[in-house]
Amino acid sequence: MSSLISGVKGTAQSLTALRRPWRDFFDISAVDLPSSTSDATTRIAQNLTHFRLNYTLILLLILFLSLIYHPLSLLTFLVILLAWFFLYFARDREEPVVIFGFFIDDRIVIAALFGLTVAGLVLTGVWVNVLVALAVGVGFVILHAALRSTDDLVMDDLESPYGHVLAGGDDELDSPRGDYSGI
Repeated sequence: MSSLISGVKGTAQSLTALRRPWRDFFDISAVDLPSSTSDATTRIAQNLTHFRLNYTLILLLILFLSLIYHPLSLLTFLVILLAWFFLYFARDREEPVVIFGFFIDDRIVIAALFGLTVAGLVLTGVWVNVLVALAVGVGFVILHAALRSTDDLVMDDLESPYGHVLAGGDDELDSPRGDYSGI
């Protein structure tokens, strides 16, 4: 029991460390139109990387609000969310899931949780609500990520979606041909 509590505590601390301050997320002075499609896609990639937990929380809030008038569905999704949390997110990756002495692979755990989620959608009859809520949420996330300038963000090269390109130092990355050789 203490290992479960310490695992949950460690996961909560790591998730809290990933969340960026909401004042940075909703900074009105950082909103402007991108100059090109290339600029918009770069902003989207960088903002999705930088604010990933904030965007996840926004999506979960929109999903919660869409289910507020369906208490049975809300309870079902709360149970499914707890199953995802304990069986996948809060679990130590070094220790596989063991059921009746059998070791269960991560891919099987993900497939089972995905199947449980789809079954919860179908059986509670709110799949249209959830799809509309996810479409609205994804639309908001993409709109925010495209309009929010990335000039004021402090990102580590490893956190950047282009970190491997920006890292440098390796001989292969210094050459414009990479590690390709001539014929």
